[in-house]
Amino acid sequence: MRYLVRDLSGKDLVTTMEWSVEEIEIALNLAKELKHTAQYYGIEYLPRILERKVFWMLFFAPSTRTRAAFEAAMHYLGGHAAYIEAKTTRLALKPGEVGEAVKDAAAMYDRYGHGIGVRILDKAIDYVYGRGNAVVREIVRAASVPVINMADDMFHPTQGLADLYTFREKFGKVEGKKYVIMWAYSPEIRGWCSVQEDLILFTRFGVDVVIARPPGFDLDPKLVSKAKKYAEDSGGSLVVTSKLREALNGAHAVFPRNWASPKLVELGYSRFKDEELKLYERYKEWKVTRELIDLMDKHGVLMHVLPIMRGYEADDDVIDDPKRSIIYDQAENGLWTKAAVLALTLYGVK
Repeated sequence: MRYLVRDLSGKDLVTTMEWSVEEIEIALNLAKELKHTAQYYGIEYLPRILERKVFWMLFFAPSTRTRAAFEAAMHYLGGHAAYIEAKTTRLALKPGEVGEAVKDAAAMYDRYGHGIGVRILDKAIDYVYGRGNAVVREIVRAASVPVINMADDMFHPTQGLADLYTFREKFGKVEGKKYVIMWAYSPEIRGWCSVQEDLILFTRFGVDVVIARPPGFDLDPKLVSKAKKYAEDSGGSLVVTSKLREALNGAHAVFPRNWASPKLVELGYSRFKDEELKLYERYKEWKVTRELIDLMDKHGVLMHVLPIMRGYEADDDVIDDPKRSIIYDQAENGLWTKAAVLALTLYGVK
């Protein structure tokens, strides 16, 4: 395949910040090539470049699309994805718990296969910020095979690639296009990984990114600072605002998603859940309605990493609008971006 290169063989993907723009472009181009081949010629024409290779998927947290996409991608490329639910292992899952050390399990999976995926976030770590990412990086240190972050409390790199791919697929040239990452009301508390990954990725590609959130829902200030620098370097922009209607005016895409307050990710879900949900009740009007969609560019669309909380984060008539919602295209593209990452990183691993 044209965009299949050996340069990324063995490379970890913990966050897209650790890949150059050129490396990200290679992954996006390969995803496009894989999708085109499958759609126009059939799955049987995809190259079985990962035949007899095993990708271990260690899930501390549940998943719908991420697991399915990685399993399908490995199968289409001739390999095997092995799903491991962390609670079925003897790993010590909580601080102070007696059990097998993460690095010992990582060293074993390293010798059993050709790549390791890790998903650890939200309730699995009591929402405490940085705890999940620390586990992913511990596995990186212990393993010689590539480690793919399948979502932690800070980042979700393969999701970010799918989001950027979808935005490009819809609009072509994305420089100067307006992408709104919007806090949205939901009684379900969720972490920061997807919104932060889009923040740091889209600003590297010249997109005008807006974070629209109520007061008190700021994201990681260090990553916001990085994103501002990325925007300056790429010719894009970054605006943080609590003025929702102004944020959506002329926007080309909106991503409405609940995320936890800084207080909750500091103290943990178990200590701050009740207070957090009371805080959410103040901002029930923060959701995408038909009125708000009409403020956007005439071609503006709803995007979402899913699951989308229907009736909370967005109204059904917007979610199901075939002209204004591209959430299922986005979900499909997650398969092809994950396939590209697997092909590039596991290709050449012995």
